[in-house]
Amino acid sequence: MNAHDLDPLHEPRALIELVNVEKTYPGAEQPAVRDLSLAVREGEILVLVGPSGCGKSTTLRLINRMIEPTSGSIIFEGADVTNTDPNKLRRQIGYVIQQIGLFPHRTIAENIGTVPRLLKWDKKKTAARVNEMLELVGMDPSIYGPRYPRELSGGQAQRVGVARALAADPDVLLMDEPFGAIDPITRDRLQNEFLRLQAELKKTIVFVTHDIDEAVKMGDRIAILREQSIIAQIDRPEVILTDPADDFVENFLGSGAILKTLTLNRVRDLDLAPVPPVLPGASRTQALAAVEESSSGVAILLDAQEHPVRWVDRRSLDNAAKPIEQAGRSVNVMLQPEDTLQDALSAMLQTSTGMSVVVDGRGRYLGCVTIESLASLLVQTQNGAA
Repeated sequence: MNAHDLDPLHEPRALIELVNVEKTYPGAEQPAVRDLSLAVREGEILVLVGPSGCGKSTTLRLINRMIEPTSGSIIFEGADVTNTDPNKLRRQIGYVIQQIGLFPHRTIAENIGTVPRLLKWDKKKTAARVNEMLELVGMDPSIYGPRYPRELSGGQAQRVGVARALAADPDVLLMDEPFGAIDPITRDRLQNEFLRLQAELKKTIVFVTHDIDEAVKMGDRIAILREQSIIAQIDRPEVILTDPADDFVENFLGSGAILKTLTLNRVRDLDLAPVPPVLPGASRTQALAAVEESSSGVAILLDAQEHPVRWVDRRSLDNAAKPIEQAGRSVNVMLQPEDTLQDALSAMLQTSTGMSVVVDGRGRYLGCVTIESLASLLVQTQNGAA
């Protein structure tokens, strides 16, 4: 399932349901969560978003009973778990938080293997799963497994947090502002990587954020919450952006709501322009032929690993004194299929060609995004919303 692709006519079953759930802390005059009823569909990313202090994180912790509800029912896989062993429930649910919470005196491998050990997996199975999870999040087990949390960057530690949450293969993942404390570039990359993982894993995810842009990018559905976790609107991102339920939702979205629709589609949804590649070892004549073949008048020089390295055109290739490998301009900005159209537009504004290179997860050349292909898809999206 891709983000925003849930079929409203064939909704998946609700894996988690909160029924009239309320949480009032001792001594408080008002409940932190008031009479909340909410269903989380199997295989979706449901994002909870709202002002600070509205009860988002409290709601998340109620789901896995890190805190107990004052009243109401929590239904998990069809059974009311309100009065069952909370530890058993938590081992079925992965949990990722902004602070990550890695054990500082345990290696990365030991951190990831925490829940499998609690479930009494044997050492061989646990070790294999740890290696699998590190590879899944793009970290070499032989390098990172023996390290300690203090030896990791913020982005690496966040990957380990995700790997740990997935280690016991839970059906549900709870994520509380998991990318909130990371610099914008790393955050964007981790969001894209996580969406790629979700396309493979199809977990049921409840994701908390205060950032509406992140909510639109990550969510199959978004629940915008008022104070006390009262739902102001819950729907698909495109519906909320184009038809906010009331003034509260409209004000929360902000004046740039229409521009946020750029995050509803991804580079993979575009028709890529087949800008011809120039392979390593190609002669100048072959490179010129590729440029002549291109409708845009440029070609892409690749290295031995099929990574794009330079833009070349006739003018740059006419200089016979310069080797082909040094001709043209370096490819400095690249997109991946999981990037949004907002990412694509930003990337194209940084190039002099009006295009941006697209690569796969291993950095291999796939094609180019053009302003024309982006504009065409935007028109289709707007017509569809209308």
